[in-house]
Amino acid sequence: MELGVLADKIIEGSRRSLGKGITLIESRKPEHSKDASALLDLLLPHTGNSIRVGITGVPGVGKSTFIEAFGKYLTSIGHRVAVLAVDPSSQITGGSILGDKTRMEELSRDENAFIRPSPAGDTLGGVARRTRETMLLCEAAGYDVIIVETVGVGQSEIAVASMVDFFMLLQLATAGDELQGIKKGVMELADAIVINKADIDWQKAELSKQQYLNALHILRPKSRNWTVPVYPVSSLENRGIEDIWGMLQEFKGVMEESGEFDEKRKSQAVDWMWSLLMDDLKGMFMANKNVQGIFESVQEAVAKGITTPGAASKRLLDAFRKGW
Repeated sequence: MELGVLADKIIEGSRRSLGKGITLIESRKPEHSKDASALLDLLLPHTGNSIRVGITGVPGVGKSTFIEAFGKYLTSIGHRVAVLAVDPSSQITGGSILGDKTRMEELSRDENAFIRPSPAGDTLGGVARRTRETMLLCEAAGYDVIIVETVGVGQSEIAVASMVDFFMLLQLATAGDELQGIKKGVMELADAIVINKADIDWQKAELSKQQYLNALHILRPKSRNWTVPVYPVSSLENRGIEDIWGMLQEFKGVMEESGEFDEKRKSQAVDWMWSLLMDDLKGMFMANKNVQGIFESVQEAVAKGITTPGAASKRLLDAFRKGW
């Protein structure tokens, strides 16, 4: 399909065309890279009109159940929701589970929702390399709420937090010393903490809410304009889901009024540029024939202690420059 036609169909809201566009964006074939950039250029004027929400939490916290309940609520009040679920990939086969459409069965059948599981591949933190571009395509297709679900491991939380407007941490009700087991780094990234599965014990969830609030007081505030709230919810009973949307609307209003919303997006766009540049430079470096000729032997020399990492780096760079 010609790129102009594909772009027009995406803007018209064609789910099939959106899927084709995302497949083009995610392709690692060099011949597709130019077309992907051209498609993004065509769609860029139609992007930016959404709120981008990152959601993380340990396995078992009920991320998919929460996202389905939240997504169904949003579509019921007239919003269009895109869920970009980044799955862990096998380090051996490179495959991924891609089971989110099964876990969000009802939402996946909703005509106002779009679910796109993407293999995480070998990128840092398990975040799909093209997730940012995929968000832009979804915005161009008219989706005004973009949800990015992290794999919940390693550095993926940091990577997702750097590409969204709002970062939500899902937790289970805990008590006392159990709070000490929470990673401080993840807590510091959060714009809100949602205690899921509160229906198991609402009293314990309320107690846990106060403990989380106390813990947040000793952390440095992420924003001068926003105090991190804590909400107990039950995704199964649809209790508290409406409050989460109200909180997100309040957040966006406060941040837009202060100017922090736009400043954050500008900063993220520049960081994104540098991330892609470094990724492309690494690919160019590794594809260089002079580098390929000595890379394995140099790497082995470093591993065996025959040469220093610094000397090895200089040798590889010298080999790369010879091709100029």
